[in-house]
This record gives sequence, structure tokens and C-alpha cells, in this order.
Amino acid sequence: MWSQGRFPDGDRDSMLRFAEAASRLGYPAVEINYVIPPEGVEELLSSNHVSVVSLHSPTPRVKAVNGRWSETLNLAALDDEERAQAVSFARGTIDHAARAGARYIVVHLGGIESGGKDRMFDSERRLRRLFDTGIRPDRRPSGRNDVEVERLRRQTLVERREGALQNLPQARRSLAEIAEHAAPKGVAVGLENRYHYHEFPSVDEMHELLADYPPDLVGFWLDVGHVEVLDRLGLIPKNRWLDELGDRCLGAHVHDVNGLADHRAPGLGDVDWSYIARGLPPAAPRVFEINQKQPEDAVAAAIPFLRERGVL
Repeated sequence: MWSQGRFPDGDRDSMLRFAEAASRLGYPAVEINYVIPPEGVEELLSSNHVSVVSLHSPTPRVKAVNGRWSETLNLAALDDEERAQAVSFARGTIDHAARAGARYIVVHLGGIESGGKDRMFDSERRLRRLFDTGIRPDRRPSGRNDVEVERLRRQTLVERREGALQNLPQARRSLAEIAEHAAPKGVAVGLENRYHYHEFPSVDEMHELLADYPPDLVGFWLDVGHVEVLDRLGLIPKNRWLDELGDRCLGAHVHDVNGLADHRAPGLGDVDWSYIARGLPPAAPRVFEINQKQPEDAVAAAIPFLRERGVL
């Protein structure tokens, strides 16, 4: 993620230059993000500067049959052609992970469709707007804001519950097909908790999905920013993820949050890292999923920052 636009080489970014920079800044390994095209993936696999610990599915970034980018396809889609294409791209990610000697792939399992598209609930969008005006849905508001916040939260919960009835079976089906492909290749599938409430899985759904698989094949991939954002919106308490699923956590995306804006370099936001340090399994890789706007000095400083807080 951090590489985007930072290492221009013609019409794309040079992953060789990115790998050199990552190593120089203190990172011995990387996760290949789903925005990286095939040429960039090959450059990273051939690099002697960093190893590859994980690939974020779907990798590499390519166009689907219908002209959409691979990462826009919904693994929970009711359209089975779209779902099948999304599964095919995830299988390709597994194959690249096996080539790279990477132990993990990270999967977005899709989301609830409205009007044929996977998109944010309007009620969640309005909760986010309230947050941006200074109204915190995770705290008890005062006065006239009480009724509006609680109404929007209830509406969001109802939409989520009803929508899951149609799309979650498709997500479960996709996961089964992905896991079947991963098992003989020694690659583990990490299901990432998501940034928007309409996306799968919730905490309870994560419990249900993981129960069908051994821990070394399918597990939970913690995204710190997503946990924080949905907690701040008053939708999912952040402590539930590691308190209930810590023993199934394969790895984590670590990044800081400022308001509802995530993917900040650790140290440039206001995440309370104590519960992360307490709950993450020691062997789970910590992937710094930092966006391309973060400066080099902040990327380098993130390592000692999290080491001081016991996350590393």
C-alpha cells in the first residue's frame, strides 16, 4: 500500500525500488498488496532485499472479464459468475503465495449487496457524518442527538442482520472453495475484519466460519484500524475481536487511526495499543499497512513506537 506513487517507473511503481526502501527503513519482509500488478509481483518475488510473508488477495491486480478490477469483485455476490471470478483470483493469490514461500494470504470475504452492488449502508454513512461533526456514537450523546444516533444504529443493525441472510451463504461457499485450494499448498487463509459494517465477517460470523476449519488452514486476520473505526461508530466493541478470537489470530494489519481515518503510521493517531499488545499472539506477523501519504520518517519511526508499546 505504501508504495503507491512513491517509486514511479513508467506507468507503474518500481517494486525493486520499494523493496530497497522497505529494507532501508527497517522492514525485513513485506505483504504484497492487491493493488500491485503482475510485473510488480514478479519484481518483489525476485528481490533479495525483502522476503514475502503474506499476500493480500486478490494479487496481482488484473482486469476481470467484465472489465472491473479484480479487487472490486464480491466473494459474497449473488451473481455466481462474479463470485466464481472472485474465487478464481483468490486461488491465483494462493498460487503466488506458494511460489513466494509465503505462509499467509489475507482475504476480504465480501459484503451485503444493495441494488446489486456491495456498498455501505446509508445509515452507516450518516453515523460517520455525525462522528465528523463531533458526535461520538460509541459514547452516550446528549440532548437531541440521543434519538438520532440510536435510531441510526438500530437501522444499521437491522440492515446488517437482514442482508446477511442473502449474502453470507455465498461468502461461506467461496471460503470453502478457497480453503480447498489452499490446503495442499501449505498456505493459510486469514479472514480480515472489515472497515464497513455491511462487510463480512462480523465477530459472531467469524466464530461460525472458523469453526469449520483447522486453525492452521483458516484463521482470523486482525485489522487494527477497522476494529477501531467500527468501535468508534458504536457498532462492534473493539475488545471482542481479540478477547474472543485471539487464539485463532494468524496475523495483523497494524496502523493508526485519526478520527475515522485509518492507515496512518503507528504513532500518528490515537489508537490505544495496550489491548493489541495484550491480545496478539506472539508469533502472528505484524504487517504495517500504511498508506502512501505517510512520510518515510514516520514509517521508520513506527517500528520503535510499537516496540515500546509491546506490540512488537
